[in-house]
Amino acid sequence: MGAFGLVCSAKDQLTGTNVAIKKIMKPFSTPVLSKRTYRELKLLKHLKHENIISLSDIFISPLEDIYFVTELLGTDLHRLLTSRPLEKQFIQYFLYQILRGLKYVHSAGVVHRDLKPSNILVNENCDLKICDFGLARIQDPQMTGYVSTRYYRAPEIMLTWQKYDVAVDIWSAGCIFAEMLEGKPLFPGKDHVNQFSIITELLGTPPDDVIETICSENTLRFVQSLPKREKIPFSKKFINAEPEALDLLERMLVFDPRKRINAEQALAHEYLSPYHDESDEPIADEVFDWSFNDADLPIDEWKMMMYQEILDFHNADRYLENPEANTRYV
Repeated sequence: MGAFGLVCSAKDQLTGTNVAIKKIMKPFSTPVLSKRTYRELKLLKHLKHENIISLSDIFISPLEDIYFVTELLGTDLHRLLTSRPLEKQFIQYFLYQILRGLKYVHSAGVVHRDLKPSNILVNENCDLKICDFGLARIQDPQMTGYVSTRYYRAPEIMLTWQKYDVAVDIWSAGCIFAEMLEGKPLFPGKDHVNQFSIITELLGTPPDDVIETICSENTLRFVQSLPKREKIPFSKKFINAEPEALDLLERMLVFDPRKRINAEQALAHEYLSPYHDESDEPIADEVFDWSFNDADLPIDEWKMMMYQEILDFHNADRYLENPEANTRYV
């Protein structure tokens, strides 16, 4: 179960395939939740890529719960990481697919904002798909608010709570990469303050040009109160990792988001050369339309917009002729 819904597996009686069904409970209970559900539906309809979860169906129950039907993958990266150490070739292949998906998402003008192992699905063939776009946002230099599970949260979010972009996803991917190498979370902070302190233990004190971007006086005082720390060589932290892996990791875990490697550059890194093929790393056909995102609408308007999106997905006539479509899943 996620923060906003329940997920279960089912069988599609029409196709015979197994699917995952995400139930969004009471999506129209508040304007905020209505907008969040609408945003996730719009994104799932727009994003079409091998490493992004795909929407195969959607329906609404008489009680107005909304159900997203997607392909079913057997497990997620969190479960894999807690069950056994990953071999080098799996680490490379999983990281490659994460970055391949991020290249596409970022090209659509979308920031995932909540990238973590439990949001990365994997099947028995080691095919990987990024899911849960409920927190995704426009690539905007003035984004604010709650984002991401703490362990994978980029430092610029903790430092300013604004002015961040696609680079936050690269930081999260770097944390996941490190976790695959080590078998445990890299920055397991107990709270916001402890999280940032743990980051500085490895990366050292943030450079002055990063500290200068801090908007909150309280945050600035906290950062300035920390003891001065030197960066620890990654080779001492990750003693079993090969140099190419550590070079890429260091380029992903950079304090200054402006100097952090992007997804396209990371895909071309030597560490991922066994899988890299620029001709097979597509970008989005068009940028996602975020025109609704600043709208402050009542629940009824979000509901009508949601219904229209569902009718559009199904082809309105076919859907209206078959209102019991949800009975196909058992």
